[in-house]
Formats: sequence, structure tokens, C-alpha cells
Amino acid sequence: MFVGAYFDVIVSAIAALSEKKMIPVGGQAVIEGVLMKGPEHWGLAVRKPDGSICMKSWLGSGWLKRGIWKVPVIRGFATMVEMMRIGMRALSMSADISLGEEEKISPFETFISVAVALLGVVGLFIALPMFFSEYAKEMFALGEFGKNAVEGIVRGVVFIGYVVLISMWKEIARVFEYHGAEHKTINAYEDEADLRPETVSRYSRIHRRCGTSFLIVVVVVSIIVFSAVGHGSVLWRVGSRIVLLPVVIGISYEFIRAAAKSDTWGKYCIMPALCLQYVTTREPSLDQLEVAIAALDVALHPEKENVNCTLGGVANGID
Repeated sequence: MFVGAYFDVIVSAIAALSEKKMIPVGGQAVIEGVLMKGPEHWGLAVRKPDGSICMKSWLGSGWLKRGIWKVPVIRGFATMVEMMRIGMRALSMSADISLGEEEKISPFETFISVAVALLGVVGLFIALPMFFSEYAKEMFALGEFGKNAVEGIVRGVVFIGYVVLISMWKEIARVFEYHGAEHKTINAYEDEADLRPETVSRYSRIHRRCGTSFLIVVVVVSIIVFSAVGHGSVLWRVGSRIVLLPVVIGISYEFIRAAAKSDTWGKYCIMPALCLQYVTTREPSLDQLEVAIAALDVALHPEKENVNCTLGGVANGID
């Protein structure tokens, strides 16, 4: 359901490269809310059933800034793992807050959702493109690079089709509205604007560091990396793609990181991927912008969290 959502937070560290704001911020839409990453803390703001906004904050992990985890390429995959961990917990928390305690999602339901999502990723984004490329190779006598190019293109088309399809779902469309609110808030923040809903609403819902752009870069990089693996059995091809996925993610992260510094080649290389954000974001309401602004505020000022905000009966935040 939320494929691609976590990657918005993966590239949040790149926000430090902004010319106008040196404090790193980034975010992710969750259920009826927004998760924001500040320089040291995470901030989560979710609209409760009674209309109030629950604001929680917690300190980010320090291990990403030490040892081997700072090495280029490795740091990209390590960041992805950490952001997915935080993103999953934030999604679970937002569901508890927005649905109410009586409709709390159980750990088993969360496990089943994650398992189904992982199987879907392997089936749709790894196995299906690979088998289609094998068929195309036989039909059109393609070389290895041509076959991998077809595989990458199919993977990209499947992803875009998936996003377009789920965008028609009312609940997902609402998440995309919060996604737009997140982008508008970050754009306004980086422009040093007054962070009021009426002011923030005037900013673009498109942002260069969006995880959607990251995923498109992953597709392109995968064509090059998987071409270097060569041909083999079905088990080898599927296994190699799973094993090399961290490498693809790491290289893609470094590319996005470098492109974020550039207003020339970087800007134009990412531009085609930005078009997809017109699907993954929607124009938010002022109420949704208020939530996104609250998430950024509590990420930058963790002392502002709601100490009495219960999460599905649990008053504590994330470890």
C-alpha cells in the first residue's frame, strides 16, 4: 500500500545541502498525519478523531553517524533500513491515533500487512520484470544490456501503474494529500517563510528530494548494476537481484545526494522524476497543512510534544 512512502525519509539527510536552510529536514506522510525528521529528533503529528493534533517526538538513532555506516554507498542502504524501521512504527502509531483505541491495529495484522507487502514487492518489482525481459530477449534477440534495460523499464512502468492505481483509492488519496502538505511545508521552511497554513499553501507540492524521485533513480541504476551480473539460472537471477538491491539503493542514494548539490546537471537529471510527484501528491487542505507544520515544529522543538497524548492506550513514544 505504501510502497515508496518510506523513501521520502531516506533522503531527508540530503536536506542539509539546501542553500537556504542548513538544518536537515525531511518527511513522510502517514495515516492522517505527517512524520518529520529534524537535525536530531523525529516529530510526528496526527489529527485525532476529536479534531485535535497529537504531537510526539523522539531522539533519532546515533549509529548512522559512526564507523562503517558513514562510508559512501553503505550509508545509503543503512539509512534506508533505519528509515523503514522508523516509518513502520510511525505508520502504526498514526493508525492507533487516527482510528482510536477501539480500532487499534494488532501486531499480527501489522505483521501480515508487512509480509504481504514484501511478497508483492518481490513478485511485482523483481520477478515479473525479470520474466518479461526474458520473453522480450527471445522475441527480439536482445543482448544482456538490452534485456536488463527492458527489465528496468518494465519495473518502472509497473511502479508507475501501481501508484496510479492506488491513487484512485480514497484512503490513499488522502495520504497523498498529506504528502503534498509535507512537501509544501518543507518548501516554505527552506524559503524561510512564515509557517502558517495560509502562507504554506502558496508553495509547490513538488520537491526535489522526494522519495518518488529516489525510486525512479533506483530503476535506472538497477539496469546498470544488474547488467554486470550476467546471465544464469532463474534462481541466480532472482537471488542476485535481491542480494544486490542494497548496492543499487546505496548508489542511488549517492546520486541523489550529489544531484541535490547541483542546480545544473542535478536539477535536470531529476526533473523527469519530479513529474511523478503530480500523482503521489495532492493539494492539501489548510487543516492538513496545519498538521504538517505541527510535525515540523515538534521535530525542531521536541519540548512541544503533547505529553498527555495517548497512542492506542500507550502513552510512550518510540524507542
